[in-house]
Amino acid sequence: MYLFFSSSVICIYHFCCRGYLCVMLMAARTVCQMLQRRRASSAAAACLSSAELRSHRSALFSKEQVRQRSLYPRTEKIEVTLQGPGLQGTLLVMNRGLSTPYSCTRHLTEWHVKSSALALVDGQPWHMHRPLTHSCDLTLLTFKDHDPQIANQAYWRSCAALLGHVLDGAFKDEFSVELLKLPEVPVTAGAFCCDLVLDSRLDSWTPTEENVRSLTRDALQLIHKDLPWEPLEVSATVALEIFSHSRCKQEEVEERAAQSQNGTVSLYRCGDHVTVSGGPLVARTGLCSQYEVTSVHTLVGECEWGVLRRAQGLSLPLNLTAHHNVWKMLRKRAERLVEIPSSPTVTPPLITEATPTATPPQQ
Repeated sequence: MYLFFSSSVICIYHFCCRGYLCVMLMAARTVCQMLQRRRASSAAAACLSSAELRSHRSALFSKEQVRQRSLYPRTEKIEVTLQGPGLQGTLLVMNRGLSTPYSCTRHLTEWHVKSSALALVDGQPWHMHRPLTHSCDLTLLTFKDHDPQIANQAYWRSCAALLGHVLDGAFKDEFSVELLKLPEVPVTAGAFCCDLVLDSRLDSWTPTEENVRSLTRDALQLIHKDLPWEPLEVSATVALEIFSHSRCKQEEVEERAAQSQNGTVSLYRCGDHVTVSGGPLVARTGLCSQYEVTSVHTLVGECEWGVLRRAQGLSLPLNLTAHHNVWKMLRKRAERLVEIPSSPTVTPPLITEATPTATPPQQ
């Protein structure tokens, strides 16, 4: 009996060791594949201009968008019950997988169409252009609600994403621009932020006041076009393919997919610019009123991608304006570097979810 027990223990020991080695080998293989993919993406990126990269990402975004829409081949009706002042209990019959909160506003008034920035579907934040998939309660959010906290945070995040859009196309095509993960900063920080790493040939570039004003002009052009932010929830595999030419975006995709309950990543497209977001954005660029890029700081030290810079800006949404003296004070505050702790950022409440561009002087 003793010998039998001993042999069983030995067998179990060898089995566990083999299992542990298999797990370790699989983990090592995954890491190697990830590193190989990032090296390959870096080499591939050198072969494409910035404009070609934007076109490539936009084309893949459209392809996945078409695929997802094809998942609803038949028209099925859903009931959408509106909530909120003046709309309590209003019932709309919409199309499952096709109709969006924005579609619902078109059955209401022009004010709802123009003022709605975000929606709540069964109490959860929902982008205005994201299709509805089931019968639900719908609340439309504006910047003048009694408690505009959710809309304000989405607006601040959208302003940062818009700044990323501007920076992505602000330099000559031969210079690479790597947009890092958007810092999630509260409105009370005084400025929204966009971190980036420029081509190493621009390491010595110091932005002038005219360069910063030029970035503001580019942003105002996008606002004037009133472009929609198109949402798309995708698998990590699809997101990695879209950002196959960006090492830092691939890292962000892997991080966000690991944090997501279903392993998906939220993408948004504005024009031909595709970005990753940790929370919902507002419906369109035209919801911005006053908007100004205030500064571009070079941060102390160097990240793994190169010299780290932080672009900052200030904005107010549509129908909310500030006296020029107040704006001047707010702008002065927004010029100062926003310090962001290295610890993980706090997730906002209820978040589950051809004019030549500015060319800074080269050294």
